[in-house]
Amino acid sequence: METVDLARLQFALTAGAHFLFVALTLGLATLVAVIQTRATLTGSPVHLRMTRFWGQLYIINYAMGIVTGLVMEFQLGLSWSGLTEYAGNVFGSALAIETLVAFFIESTFLGLWIFGWNKLNRWAHLALIWVVTLTAYASAFWILISNGFLQNPVGYVIENGTLRLTDFGAMVANPAAQVAFWHVMGGAMIVGGFFMAGVSAYHLRKRTAEQDLFRKSLRIGMGVALPATFFTATFGGLGFETMQPAKLAAWRGDAASLATAQAEMVAEHGPGDYLPPVGWVQGAGTTMMALFAVMMLIAGVSCVLMLFRPAVRGFRLWHWLLTLMIPVPFVTMIAGWIFREMGRQPWAVYGLLRTADAMSPVTDMQMRLSLSAFVAVFSVLILINYWLLARHARRGPGAVALGDRPIDTPSAPVLTF
Repeated sequence: METVDLARLQFALTAGAHFLFVALTLGLATLVAVIQTRATLTGSPVHLRMTRFWGQLYIINYAMGIVTGLVMEFQLGLSWSGLTEYAGNVFGSALAIETLVAFFIESTFLGLWIFGWNKLNRWAHLALIWVVTLTAYASAFWILISNGFLQNPVGYVIENGTLRLTDFGAMVANPAAQVAFWHVMGGAMIVGGFFMAGVSAYHLRKRTAEQDLFRKSLRIGMGVALPATFFTATFGGLGFETMQPAKLAAWRGDAASLATAQAEMVAEHGPGDYLPPVGWVQGAGTTMMALFAVMMLIAGVSCVLMLFRPAVRGFRLWHWLLTLMIPVPFVTMIAGWIFREMGRQPWAVYGLLRTADAMSPVTDMQMRLSLSAFVAVFSVLILINYWLLARHARRGPGAVALGDRPIDTPSAPVLTF
């Protein structure tokens, strides 16, 4: 592999891994906020235990997501300084806002929510989780505004060989970003819904003592996942209207359209290969749509079955199936991300900056060492996250530390002299 391919592979692995954490974080945050709202309004002890149990899993995943996100953003300077020098003045503004939202507002209010159990007024505590959820949405929004500019550059001028932002509103209103944001948000709800339903199904299959808690959780998970599939499909369809001509031609496998797109790029930018890898685009798109159809079918059938309490409590084959479905939304999200990003190649900023020209001046050996280090670190982080989530999910609500009332202990004697 050439150096640029190694750099692309490194960013793909780290960004893809981070994307998995983000998807579950967005989905679980919303579900936890909704459940805590129900607990606060009704005083239901079951919903309060549900909030603590799912909230603890959310916190574990959130912490790992922060670590992977920091490492991923370092690569913009390490491997892609050409991109930041050329277009950083434009898309960097959205990343700066995202940093303020995610690392200051969201993390601050999440800390207050974690340590505010049994200390804050219940309405104030409820407000905290909603602020965390809304700022998580805002964080995803600004990330996709930045990515949308790379997909479809708008609101800029070229000065002295670099880009300068002239119309912030145009960048925010970019259709390539707006449609993608709602598509990703719908996908995150599917991830969170199937995760909640799958873990609940595992406990119901094991005949846990917390039957009521997991029966309600399963219904909430599937009740969110099914409408989220329709919502996501709607914005996925709209996304084809904002797609680059070359990507659309690659997806369709239309030789005439591919030749036309190539000829237009050659006429505008000179000789070169301007077509995305057709196999990757078609493979990722087909995988995304096939798995999406599977999820829609399972969610539809599950929403019928969950109307019958005996099925929710005792249909073990269904429980097995829902548990096995937990990784499917993650794979679907990654396939969709590959479809979106590979279809943009060979451009880092579509029509303006090639990926090969966006690289930092690094040697092949430096890139290989960096790739090895990143893969090793991220593999460990993913394994740790999986182990922690699986461990705490299996242990159930009885072992949850979040929101547990501290045990009063006698204070130590004070020595005076």
